[in-house]
Amino acid sequence: MSDHGYSMPCYFQNMPVVGAPLRAVNAENEAELKKIEEHIATLIAEVESSGRSDESLNASGQMTAMQRVQALVDEDSWCPLNSLFDPEENDNKSTAIIKGLGQINGKWAVVVASDNKKLAGAWVAGQAENLLRASDTAKCLHIPLVYLLNCSGVKLDEQEKVYPNRRLGGTPFYRNAELNQLGVPVIVGIYGTNPAGGGYHSISPTILIAHEKANMAVGGSGIVGGMNPKGYIDLEGAKQIAEAAKTAKQDSPGTIEVHYSETGFFREAYREEEGVIEAIKKYMDDLPSYNPEFFMVDEPQLPQLNPDDLYSLIPLNQKRPYNIYDVVGRIFDGSQFMEYKKGYGPEILTGIAKVNGLLVGVVANTQGLLMNYPEYKQGAVGIGGKLYRQGLIKMNEFVTFCSRDRLPIVWIQDTTGIDVGNDAERAELLGLGQSLIYSIQNSGLPQLEITLRKGTAAAHYVMGGPQGNDTNAFSLGTAGTEIYVMNGETAATAMYSRRLAKDEAAGKDLQPTIDKMNKLIQEYHVKSRPDFCAQKGFVDEIIKMPELRKYIAAFAGAAYQNPKSICPFHQMILPRVIRDYNNLNK
Repeated sequence: MSDHGYSMPCYFQNMPVVGAPLRAVNAENEAELKKIEEHIATLIAEVESSGRSDESLNASGQMTAMQRVQALVDEDSWCPLNSLFDPEENDNKSTAIIKGLGQINGKWAVVVASDNKKLAGAWVAGQAENLLRASDTAKCLHIPLVYLLNCSGVKLDEQEKVYPNRRLGGTPFYRNAELNQLGVPVIVGIYGTNPAGGGYHSISPTILIAHEKANMAVGGSGIVGGMNPKGYIDLEGAKQIAEAAKTAKQDSPGTIEVHYSETGFFREAYREEEGVIEAIKKYMDDLPSYNPEFFMVDEPQLPQLNPDDLYSLIPLNQKRPYNIYDVVGRIFDGSQFMEYKKGYGPEILTGIAKVNGLLVGVVANTQGLLMNYPEYKQGAVGIGGKLYRQGLIKMNEFVTFCSRDRLPIVWIQDTTGIDVGNDAERAELLGLGQSLIYSIQNSGLPQLEITLRKGTAAAHYVMGGPQGNDTNAFSLGTAGTEIYVMNGETAATAMYSRRLAKDEAAGKDLQPTIDKMNKLIQEYHVKSRPDFCAQKGFVDEIIKMPELRKYIAAFAGAAYQNPKSICPFHQMILPRVIRDYNNLNK
């Protein structure tokens, strides 16, 4: 029981309860979803085990990256991100970092650990993008970024995929400077040899803490020995290189004797690896953060309905509808939900919910048929998951109110896109979709996007999608996730309809084109599956259905930890608008 009082209990406590008890377990659907989750778990296990063995590293006196993370973060707080991210399809199926959101002595941080099992934590293709996503999350949530660094530098035989370009090797160092200028601290614990790119990765944070065997340098001993090249290697040069390599380890530049004892770049140095981790915790304790109870409006509560029911409620068959209220009722505190403009824009659910006593705005697609809707088409039947005029207006309004009241937003997507045709153009849907992008960017709010099932066409990015780098903290998928610009059949028709018409008119055999269409449909299927979405970074993690609440709670806790601005509860407008709208529409 909290010793803090709560503001506006007449609004935020005992909100309407949504969702219905599960009528019957759908064992077949549950088995299908869990089979996909097991496949994802197997892929993650393969990534984590690839490279040098845990036993070998431990025998050499090193902890693995995962062991360091586990020693750093609070028990049960770790929320992995980008576990399968490997856009360049590296041999070890990873970008050689471990990343996630976790609490350190009760405070949320984005944690990035160099995976020293894989090429001693080298910079590999795709790693820079993964690091930039970590910076984006820390910036968006205004929480510390913590590195457990053990980076041997660029994988030199693939330097063109790592070093140059606008979003590659050097960009994370600029981002660390940006975070510092925004008042977001970057703390690094440094292990092992960190030359060149590893050196700048070491020097760019706010606080540098080193293990006794760590070093950081502009260039490693191999680079120093290879200066003044001839442009080729001959026998004489090869022998010189071999001789230099024999003394390289003892002559490695940038050891703690230099950067702790002389330059003072290392703030602290420790004999034991655990000492570095404890020092990070110490400096995390120094950082500003609100007591979560400062922002709570109610006692934290579990949902009244069982989250495991989601396996039965959310059909893997994308054509089958479900009740979005049943989903919301299995995620948020007490299954309570204060809905904004119920009945208007019925393809969209908007409202206020609580997670661990903290307020969040929620936007979700509804499913099923919508009779006599949209209003701009006579006698039409709308389809849940598609966006129409009223729904787009409602989302714009809701985001604007959340921005004013400083409520972080959770988007739960299951969308087939935005309505099309001249009626839709006359109804201004193109402009209203871009208006929503503007409203989201203008909000300055941290936002979390979940692709529950479908993420399709422009609707995927207008509904808080990951393309909004300034506001999207991270994006999640599930075993039911599919992300594509349109479904495969529609894409095949769009690409080949004219070819079919021409061939038929010319009396040609249609089968070759049919074969191409079916090949494209299959490619769309493969390239929209949850594992592909995770590998390419369409989502930042595929999570199990019951874990939705855990990640949302981590997002909300992080968003309220040290927000850039606040709105007093008694000065909020959104809950009052909801009450007055409901009173007028009884």
